[in-house]
Amino acid sequence: MYYFIINPNARCGRGKNVWKKLERILERENAQYQAYITEKPGDAKVFARKLTEGCREPHVIVAVGGDGTVNEILDGLSFCSPVTLGYIPAGSGNDLARSLKLPRKPGRCLKKILSPKYHKQLDYGVLTYGGDEISCRRFMVSAGIGMDAAVCHNILNSRTKGILNKLHIGRLTYLLIGVKQLLLAKPAKGYLLLDGVQKVEFNHAYFISAHIHPYEGGGFKFAPDATYDDGKLSICVMNNRKKRKLIPVLLNSMFGRQSHNKGTRFYTCGEAMVHVDKPMAVHVDGESCFCQNDIQLRCIKKAVRMIV
Repeated sequence: MYYFIINPNARCGRGKNVWKKLERILERENAQYQAYITEKPGDAKVFARKLTEGCREPHVIVAVGGDGTVNEILDGLSFCSPVTLGYIPAGSGNDLARSLKLPRKPGRCLKKILSPKYHKQLDYGVLTYGGDEISCRRFMVSAGIGMDAAVCHNILNSRTKGILNKLHIGRLTYLLIGVKQLLLAKPAKGYLLLDGVQKVEFNHAYFISAHIHPYEGGGFKFAPDATYDDGKLSICVMNNRKKRKLIPVLLNSMFGRQSHNKGTRFYTCGEAMVHVDKPMAVHVDGESCFCQNDIQLRCIKKAVRMIV
């Protein structure tokens, strides 16, 4: 039995059209499946929890949507029994699919899921935040604090995103809004604590992102050395006194080139604590969350089994 969790609103309604095509293939293949259609944010997490909580039988859960849909499913999973994830990208960013080199055509992705040849054990991350009341969020691709999270929030509420997605240049949305947020952004002071021992201080940080996979924002390669099965987070810190010097960083990341600009720092660790001197926006897998001064991040090694 295959359990499909579908976001019909992914990429301005593309998710719905993709699912219609997949349904026809499933019926033609006489596959046994159940479909769960989301109506609002949070539904995918609820469905994933209901399917796995207290269950001892193996499950194959397939996400049809974008990275946000995968994030909700991951966050809702209860690992009481073996769970295998499949992913059919239908979003605008699809950074997870890009990292895993999944086929662009939904039908080919479904074929891999119905007749799997390869499985991979993937890491995932956990973001912890809050003072008196501690909360946790899992993430599959990346999490961040600062300007990149502000960009994600802006994109989720942007009319431009829908127009550019229809023109198949959705990545340009991230760049345009990124430049806008850079002009508005004010840097923060603070520090990183890596694996509880290495303290790194900064004075002009615009954002700090932690990566399981190299990309975020629809193909911006902020963490070129990130590896999804090494049990490590790849940390990227954009820290520069002069804003204009960060524009080449965005452009290099957009075209997949590693930035060697002064003020761009990279670190590798299993756990990281981030402290900034003022509340800044936070995101997980491109989903806008909240504002915080302090967050903790850690990597859970090879905890998710995925069809690739």
